[in-house]
Amino acid sequence: MNKSNKSLSLWKKSELVILIIYALCFYIIVIRQSLQLSHDYSWRLHGLQPGWISDWSNDVSDSQWRNFRGNLPVLTIVFGIFILIANTLRAKYCLKGKGMSVVWLLISLSYLSYLHEACVLFVVSIASINFLLIKTLVHTKYFLVVLWMINISWLLCNRIYEGYLFSNIWQHLEVLDSYRGSFRWHICFNFVILRMISFGYDYYWAHQNPRYDQKKHIQRCSICSSGKICYHLLQERSIQLHEFSFSTYLCYLTYAPLYIAGPIISFNAFASQLDVPQKNNSLCAMAWYGARWILCLILMELMTHLFHYNAFAISDSWQQLSPFEVFIIGYGVLNFMWLKFLLIWRYFRFWSLIGGIEAPENMPKCINNCYNLESFWKNWHASFNKWLVRYMYIPLGGSQRKLLNVWVVFTFVAIWHDLEWKLLSWAWLTCLFFIPELLVKSAVTAFKAKNVFGEFILREFYAVSGAITITCLMVANLVGYVIGPSGINWLISRFLRKEGLPILGGMFTTFYVGTKLMLYIQEAEQRKK
Repeated sequence: MNKSNKSLSLWKKSELVILIIYALCFYIIVIRQSLQLSHDYSWRLHGLQPGWISDWSNDVSDSQWRNFRGNLPVLTIVFGIFILIANTLRAKYCLKGKGMSVVWLLISLSYLSYLHEACVLFVVSIASINFLLIKTLVHTKYFLVVLWMINISWLLCNRIYEGYLFSNIWQHLEVLDSYRGSFRWHICFNFVILRMISFGYDYYWAHQNPRYDQKKHIQRCSICSSGKICYHLLQERSIQLHEFSFSTYLCYLTYAPLYIAGPIISFNAFASQLDVPQKNNSLCAMAWYGARWILCLILMELMTHLFHYNAFAISDSWQQLSPFEVFIIGYGVLNFMWLKFLLIWRYFRFWSLIGGIEAPENMPKCINNCYNLESFWKNWHASFNKWLVRYMYIPLGGSQRKLLNVWVVFTFVAIWHDLEWKLLSWAWLTCLFFIPELLVKSAVTAFKAKNVFGEFILREFYAVSGAITITCLMVANLVGYVIGPSGINWLISRFLRKEGLPILGGMFTTFYVGTKLMLYIQEAEQRKK
């Protein structure tokens, strides 16, 4: 090791110590200030209930989290019974693909009947119409265009008419409008739309006689070369045409463990695992996965008892806070959202794994360990990202038309979530922020560090661009999920005034430090490989 490399190594060690000390101080300040805010404003916040930890109030202002948390005991009993029945029948009668599809279809339809009652007829009817259209039109020239048009039409109509009324279809069915269930079917149907599109594409591609080189993939893939089967291989290799049956299709759309919230899985991957259950995760690994989930649940309970971030976000109280306090609430809300979705998605994925179906992990990385937009969207709702890449991004032209494709993809994502201007604002802001990142990536690719100084400059460049990206991500998500487009002017006015500029500078410094730490983590992960 020459002198310059030794100097760089020594500098890195010293820098890492300084960065860790800064990060610890930052979190101590944030936690202390969050506790103070929650204590001072608790009497003005809505959505707080008496908690089970000491005499602290519990923030259950988020309806999605409140419903999931409240139904956890019932869900656990129900899914436990479902999995026991399905796995027992598979073992006793040696059931394969078609047999297991019938078993899970019957189980899932009973589950949907409880959730939606009479409205399960809408789910089955739309799914059946879609199946007939796919089977009939698959050989036509404009099949994919028609597939998208039909499914986007369902998506929009379901929202506009809020799940329809039986009486609008036929007056004699009016009595069924009194049996709409405890869960709005058209909200869950957003995931069914994605599965219907997946089935259509996979069925269409199965007719094109694709030649996926499995041997080449296995040689390159560390998972497949170890004797397991990775999700990419399950998704890309075509299944036999006879497996695209109505029972398997309907089972795929309504599969109970993944029906409400996902994760999203392609039809190819689902059908192949119905035939041969996943073996990547042993009983011990699944038990550890469940134990980690319980630890995350305990963390969430502590978070909602101690910090009332979401209650601030849905009230007007945050508008009266100082810029520093607004930053803390915004940062806290994003961490709350990440943990909430991690718990919901991992819970349903856990039951799916026990049932023999491995779906992609939706939150493979912590929100605080992503310093660019591309990395963030690969690790936030990752299964949806895989779906978008396979069925939208690549068919639209992939990286050759990247700047155009991101606008189409994110606009669809916004509409898929809901018909709201603030979500469209979030999507278009994200696309705007993608443009400088793509330019920076091109510049970094062209630049090659030839010496220690060049490597130092490159790291600093990454850290500064990462700080800018994280700031942009916070702004986009706050606009999309908290303040709406009308709050942009308020946000700008708060942070571009005399009292807000030092906070803006402090935020940028903190994100710069955070990016530097992420780079060290990334280097450590690469050394382990």
